[in-house]
Amino acid sequence: MVKIPVKVAVNGYGTIGKRIATSILRNDDFKLVGVAKYTPDYRALIAARQGIKIYVPREKVEAFKAIGIEPEGYIDYLLEEAELIYDASPAGQGVKNKKLYDKLKKPVVFQGGEDPSIVEVSYSTLCNYSSVQGKRYVRVVSCNTTGLLRIICSLGVENVKRVFATIIRRASDPGEDLKGPINSIKLDLEQIPSHHALDAKTVVRDLNIETVAVAVPSTLMHVHVLEVFLKDKCIDVATLEKSSQGRVVAIHSKLADTTGKLIEIARDLGRFRNDLYENIVFTNTFTCRNNVLTLIQAVHQEAIVIPENIDVAYGIMNLETDVYRVISKVNSLFSIGIIKQIFSGEGSI
Repeated sequence: MVKIPVKVAVNGYGTIGKRIATSILRNDDFKLVGVAKYTPDYRALIAARQGIKIYVPREKVEAFKAIGIEPEGYIDYLLEEAELIYDASPAGQGVKNKKLYDKLKKPVVFQGGEDPSIVEVSYSTLCNYSSVQGKRYVRVVSCNTTGLLRIICSLGVENVKRVFATIIRRASDPGEDLKGPINSIKLDLEQIPSHHALDAKTVVRDLNIETVAVAVPSTLMHVHVLEVFLKDKCIDVATLEKSSQGRVVAIHSKLADTTGKLIEIARDLGRFRNDLYENIVFTNTFTCRNNVLTLIQAVHQEAIVIPENIDVAYGIMNLETDVYRVISKVNSLFSIGIIKQIFSGEGSI
């Protein structure tokens, strides 16, 4: 039986890694041993000033000292001390790191940029929480796939006949200023379906889903246009919100009709890093007729997978078998529910 708090290492401190690390710091069931940082940059300096222990490659010690960071130790020390490892390294690096993890024989949570073949389970909480118990290698699927699967699994996989989704993807995260497109809309696929459908099928294997995707010059969220063909009966948006356990929230577009306004809502609510952990469905786009459901939703790419990353720790470490208790605990940690409270009813709209 694993003792609480579980000692956690985060290997990588970029967009996802820093959010996992600060979430672990806020959760009494886990203890952050430290983070592995490979580049001496502003992220490392801020983390060190905030009291996070920084572990670095042996050959980079002097480079970190040069910007005012005294490393806690080497990365291999960090990984040896931890009981659970999050690999939040750049996409494709995880498969290289896995050679080291194989020797350590410790559970590892990978991110959606990694090939699903390197793990035992691809994961999304509302779909397959129980499947990760006792596993060593689990992959939390990408931001877009998480956004899709929250809807699909809230509807009930057994009631979904077919899904078609158009994904309008942000070009880059705010700090990734070397990425594009700059003044274009770029096809984000080589064929139909795009990789998002294939990724969703790593979690729900028999799912009939097709996706297309384009990238647009924005850093503020993705937008999905979904068409879901249901086997049985239509549902309303309130039922979808409820069955998602609060992770899908509906807002009328008269109150917020752009991703910029949604981020502003997060700012005004005091969300750390302006993060939106919920799928935001535009209420007035939600229709369900003749067993065909359509909706438009916004997905905050920097934050949406963070609740799932914390959920999965409870499962992979065998701390909790009841998914609803886990979701309730993690929702409370991130104040998931406050947006619904504020926008419930939406006045006379």
